Amino acid sequence: MSDGDELVTVLPIHYSNSLSPNVQIHQFPLLSRPLQTPPAATISGKRIRARIKPITRRLEIHVPVDPRPEVWNGERSKELGAARQEDDREKNQDVGKMKQREGEEPRLTEVRMRSELIPQEGAYMLGVVRDGHLHLQPISETHQFRPTLTYLDIMTRKSRRSRGDAGSDEDSDDGPPPDPDEPPPVQTASKKEKKPLEVKEVQVSARKVADDKGNLQGGLSAMRHLDFCDGETVEGHEVFESVFAQSEEHLECKSDITAFLKDIKGL
Repeated sequence: MSDGDELVTVLPIHYSNSLSPNVQIHQFPLLSRPLQTPPAATISGKRIRARIKPITRRLEIHVPVDPRPEVWNGERSKELGAARQEDDREKNQDVGKMKQREGEEPRLTEVRMRSELIPQEGAYMLGVVRDGHLHLQPISETHQFRPTLTYLDIMTRKSRRSRGDAGSDEDSDDGPPPDPDEPPPVQTASKKEKKPLEVKEVQVSARKVADDKGNLQGGLSAMRHLDFCDGETVEGHEVFESVFAQSEEHLECKSDITAFLKDIKGL
């Protein structure tokens, strides 16, 4: 405070860790609207789903797309849906919730957002002021969510493969055509005949593998599905009410100002 600042009010502080370590900050840098199911998707019975990898502390949120024709290309969603289906198959990550009718083409019906754990500097707190009292809860983790677009790699790979096949030829590796002004080369040896393929019996075993970030690939056994409740649901209101401390016990500070200043980095 500077000399000209005026003390407006004093707020009693209530600290509680009753929700620890389950209070997190979830940031959505690319989201321009609240994290809610689009109304058109809600009418058809769709809702937001979530899952977590507890060991790596990675979260995924699946948000249904807005199916209205003026904002969504249904034909394009078939192509994207087929690519995502193949991407899930390669990663052995069948979400298992979207059942496809026999003969029906796969469609892209949701946006998947995956979290990245952000290191915290110091102690983060959730603070809510109610009735002139400041209630604090410690925040355990901070996550940033961005859409996962790995299925686009599948489409790029198919596009490159099709372009390569279009210009390929069985004799494309025989070199350029002979020069008509040069004498024909002497045939020294005939082309090698292709040997028949040998069939051998091999023993294989499956195991879980991890990528370069330590995330298990293909382990739905390593995933846990979660229920997603936004702030307007009954469950959301119940959790919000549990943020406020119910105890009137007074905390006693056992450290002096010297110890407090020594704990501040950079001083």
